[in-house]
Amino acid sequence: METGHPEWRAPLLWRTAQPLARVVVGALARLEVADEIPGHLRPGPLLLAANHISPFDPIVLAAACDSVRIAPRIMATGGLFRAPLVGAAMRQAGHIRVDRGARTVAEAMTAAADALAGGAVILVYPEGRIGLDPGLWPERGKTGVARLALSCGVPVIPVAQWGAHEVLPYRAPKGLVRALARTVTHRRVVRVRFGAPVDLADLAPGAPGVARRATDRIIDAITDTLAPLRSDEPDRPRHVDPGRPVDTSRSHRRS
Repeated sequence: METGHPEWRAPLLWRTAQPLARVVVGALARLEVADEIPGHLRPGPLLLAANHISPFDPIVLAAACDSVRIAPRIMATGGLFRAPLVGAAMRQAGHIRVDRGARTVAEAMTAAADALAGGAVILVYPEGRIGLDPGLWPERGKTGVARLALSCGVPVIPVAQWGAHEVLPYRAPKGLVRALARTVTHRRVVRVRFGAPVDLADLAPGAPGVARRATDRIIDAITDTLAPLRSDEPDRPRHVDPGRPVDTSRSHRRS
């Protein structure tokens, strides 16, 4: 599809890693990917806003994006970039470091805006952490993704996933061996669904409170996209991870 923007070309490392992610996910689970509006996914600039439920999420989403032929640049916590081997691979693959709580966090926003201007697809977790809501519904989001969307004028696609929390425990690598043994024996179904673009057209960039209103719409859209994936678990998940803490302070209330 012609977008009027240059298309970012993923580095060879990332183009190799995405098919490998599909192999890893396929060894541990059955991946099901759905696109709510077939054909609406496109080369960048584009923002993908996903819920965050497990340490396994990045691998699941890398595999799901590969299945729909998208190579996103991921906005990821600075801790990954500090790891000796993983950090080097993340930088080489073109992903964007986010040092939450640090004065340098604004640099991530600038890098993401530059990436969008360069035609990239950006994948971000608006919640800013693995969710601790007792029902595993999306939490109240951070405003970064909304500010990016409004300032750069790019579409936001809600991405919902379900099942990754049954593959790896919240405190991985603690409990990893037991979890993997259980997963290999009883392969879980991991579902990913790409939703319809979030309508932010009526929101004026820079207006008071607009970033929060846009963020709430994005979280609402992720929630709506997630609901069909867990129709048989509408309140609480069947799988309860005893190592996952519960925090209701950031529970999201629909706007």
